[in-house]
Amino acid sequence: MEKITKTIIPLLLFFFSAQFYGQTHVISGILTNEKGNPLESATIVVKGTNTSASSDAFGKFTITAPTNTAVLIVSLIGYNSKHVEVKGDNTEIQLIAQDNTLDEIVIVGSRNPNKSKLETTVPIDVVNLAKIRNVTPQTSINDILTYMIPAFNSNRQSSSDGTEHIDPASLRGLGPDQTLVLINGKRRHTTSLVNYQNTTGNGSVGTDLSAIPASAIKRIEVLRDGSAAQYGSDAIAGVINLVLKENSGLEVNTTYGQTSRNDGQTTNLNLNYGHKLGDKGGFINLTAEFNNREKTNRSQNHNLIIFDQSAYDNYFAYDFSNPNARQIDDDLLAASGLSRDDFNFQIGDAKIQNIQGFVNSMIPLNQNIEFYASGGFSQRNGTGFGFRRLPSETENVVPELFPFGFQPELKSDISDASLISGLRFKFSDWKLDVSNTVGQNVFKYEVSNTNNFSLGVNSPTDFNAGNHSFLQNTLNADISRTFKTIFNELRFAFGTEYRTEKFQINKGEEASYINGGAQSFPGFSPLNEVNQKRNNLSIYTDVEVDFSDKFLVGVAGRFENYSDFGNTFNGKLSSRYKITDTFFVRASISTGFRAPSLQQQYFNNIATDIVDGKNLNSGIFRNDSDIAKQLGIPELKEETSKNYSFGIVYSPLKNLHFTVDAYQIKIDNRIILTGNLGNDPYGDPVPELQALFETYGAQTGRFFTNAINTTTKGIDFVADYDMNIGNGNLTVSLLYNFNENKVDDKLNNIPSIFIGQEDVYYGPQERSLIETNTPKNKGTLSLNYAINKFNFLVRNTYFGEVIRNGFPFGISQTHKGKTVTDLSVAYKITPKIQFVLGANNLFDVFPDRQVYENSYFGVFKYAPVQMGTTGAYYFGRLSFKL
Repeated sequence: MEKITKTIIPLLLFFFSAQFYGQTHVISGILTNEKGNPLESATIVVKGTNTSASSDAFGKFTITAPTNTAVLIVSLIGYNSKHVEVKGDNTEIQLIAQDNTLDEIVIVGSRNPNKSKLETTVPIDVVNLAKIRNVTPQTSINDILTYMIPAFNSNRQSSSDGTEHIDPASLRGLGPDQTLVLINGKRRHTTSLVNYQNTTGNGSVGTDLSAIPASAIKRIEVLRDGSAAQYGSDAIAGVINLVLKENSGLEVNTTYGQTSRNDGQTTNLNLNYGHKLGDKGGFINLTAEFNNREKTNRSQNHNLIIFDQSAYDNYFAYDFSNPNARQIDDDLLAASGLSRDDFNFQIGDAKIQNIQGFVNSMIPLNQNIEFYASGGFSQRNGTGFGFRRLPSETENVVPELFPFGFQPELKSDISDASLISGLRFKFSDWKLDVSNTVGQNVFKYEVSNTNNFSLGVNSPTDFNAGNHSFLQNTLNADISRTFKTIFNELRFAFGTEYRTEKFQINKGEEASYINGGAQSFPGFSPLNEVNQKRNNLSIYTDVEVDFSDKFLVGVAGRFENYSDFGNTFNGKLSSRYKITDTFFVRASISTGFRAPSLQQQYFNNIATDIVDGKNLNSGIFRNDSDIAKQLGIPELKEETSKNYSFGIVYSPLKNLHFTVDAYQIKIDNRIILTGNLGNDPYGDPVPELQALFETYGAQTGRFFTNAINTTTKGIDFVADYDMNIGNGNLTVSLLYNFNENKVDDKLNNIPSIFIGQEDVYYGPQERSLIETNTPKNKGTLSLNYAINKFNFLVRNTYFGEVIRNGFPFGISQTHKGKTVTDLSVAYKITPKIQFVLGANNLFDVFPDRQVYENSYFGVFKYAPVQMGTTGAYYFGRLSFKL
């Protein structure tokens, strides 16, 4: 009954909203090109007013006019603007392409700027961020995509070092590094961070989507198909292309919200300003964004403690596993100058603050040449928390510094900067695009509220723990031409790309790493320092042929040569056939690859893990290190993949569309991070191995290796329906993804010394992170109703069950599926000002509580799976447009 109530209440709120009728008039329409294909992201303005709207992926738009008769001004880069007089409720508008345009509207996966996502040979999702961002509860790109793309998942982690500060994300359950991210169609650099804390994407290096302000983005295109033959390394699961804004005018948004537990307060302020440059389509668009998110605390027993008054003069003794633990005596604490915070376990979202700026511009130099540039910076500072050290841990705690123990804080200083610049040329029917893209990510660590036990009372309590950085520069030249007289149309492209990469690790201050280092996060030592480079050269070609209005075939091929591991060639064949005007079939087959990142080849450190309740120094060692050679760890090589997909597109009504796509992705020699070698499968030490690791300052060690082969199978379903109800417009979207990942039973190239220890080399926990840590089933039902000055959004997102398995000292646990409800109500106070109230996770839904065995003595109340551990979040937002 409770589940039914949670679903029915928001739906009733939604449909009862139809009572708000006004005196204005709602106009709905469809925008197409000369061939009748829908045009997305066009701007529609009611002449004589400041009211504007954008067309969606199906060319549809809804706009409010003051009277039944209105003149609409319609514009889109690459097309001639048009004034249209509209009488009535519905209209169809056709735009004519400009003959001299050099700029193509990028849709990943196709060279045809006039094709909608329904007509491509592979599945593509288009999120019109400029249209929906003001009404959705989420503010970051990771969170927005999690609730709008079922195949996409991202979760905030807790007590996981750097991974707390850059959220890992996955597409189709694959690693963060198996999805390529583009900005305006150009390759985006990855972070310098390696996820090594047994979280989502363990052992991978992803792209930091949160370094790009959502307020700078016009739309997000998600290509759900292997595309390494078109775009190069990393595009095994698909491609995410972020298309930046080009609009004119000023937009200001401010959002404030907090959780139902009165923490996690967020403040977001963003400004976007665009201006036309000249009368030939030039523009500049600027974005500035500030975001502050306070920490949350979701620990199980952070208010429970045993207080031994007889030992008052020595220390407070407490045991979180003791069922007789009682509430803290606040008066007694206050008399000692203490508070609950001196004993709390802080488990939850880290505190994060972002300051960001972005620019997007294009300047025509003459009729045949235009210059373009885009890029920006992000400065992020965060505070996360390690495991609390108890006063009874006499081997870790300096009692003179921390008589009651301490909980270490890991502070981040993350700088991210990028710049895309290029020239587009037109030579008769040929187009040439020459560009350079540079990006860098620098991650600095500071660990505080801790000690280096070996230094005793002379230990600092704050440490500079060092940093790592990644720099990438890509030079690209792309030549293309459309042959309108070959078959129905043939589009040809040829290009080359030269990319250089550099990865560095710089040491921290001596006190942070000497003799075991700072508790919780020992700093990088001189032995960890890295300064490595590589380059690669690629040549590619891409051909699309419309043999007829019904039959489309695409062929792509790409050759790459890497300076550190050699050559690879990949190809792709895709096709779409229109059986009728409303029923299409599409399919693709491709090979792909992912080069081992420099980070995976050269990252190394010594970290402190909690194993069976004890602190343990665990090292990650380079594959070219002496210890790797002693153990027989093989050198890294590229991952290779084979992708297959088949889908249908059905549009029984003009405003009703269905797509169903089945896929299989086979990945060989997938790179993973091993388990902690030095223990046996039962967690007991292996003396000869631990003695070897001890010579390098650790008890156990981990390595990157091409240990596994995986198979991913799944189905995507998307349905969209647009209809008029009363004087308003209702958009209904139903999205669903089924995804299954399976690791082959046999491991690749396991060193002989680890034969019989396969469950340590790659154990149940590591296997679970790939096979069962993301939902196999995930679906979203979204209803958006716009009427007069109101907009109502109700969205239910189902996260299927997740199994966390194989903890070294825990048990397997199934977290059953849950549904999260989002609700927002927007009201236009004036045509320029809009106010929004809403909630993410309206009914405060959490994953199932962790069983005691998996919760670190009862401290971790929830696992960071499915919808995460934030709970209900309520917000208000004020938007201003000029």
